[in-house]
Amino acid sequence: VQLQASGGGLVQAGGSLRLSCASSGRTSSSYHMGWFRQAPGKEREFVAVISAGGGITHYADSMKGRFTISRDNAKNTVYLQMNSLRPEDTAIYYCAATHSAWVPKEYNYWGQGTLVTVSS
Repeated sequence: VQLQASGGGLVQAGGSLRLSCASSGRTSSSYHMGWFRQAPGKEREFVAVISAGGGITHYADSMKGRFTISRDNAKNTVYLQMNSLRPEDTAIYYCAATHSAWVPKEYNYWGQGTLVTVSS
């Protein structure tokens, strides 16, 4: 499975962005898909994950209510809608795929990341 994240950019605090992660591969829609982020000087952290069928989601506590993960398996694409962005959301955002049991703890495939910068 190959993953390509896009949609990052510069946004003012309080604004919104939607990230996309396009996956390729015959069985890509059978994977649970997650979003992670890594801010400068910090460790990578979990953001959200969505089940292969799209019916179940799980978020990091700090993202609940502001971020929404979704997927369109017909387009082999996963989305991360980010609202009410804060400067501390500035990070490189990565998408990842896994076959691990729910709630996944390990991911097998990673995209290259897309940079989100939130200005104050």
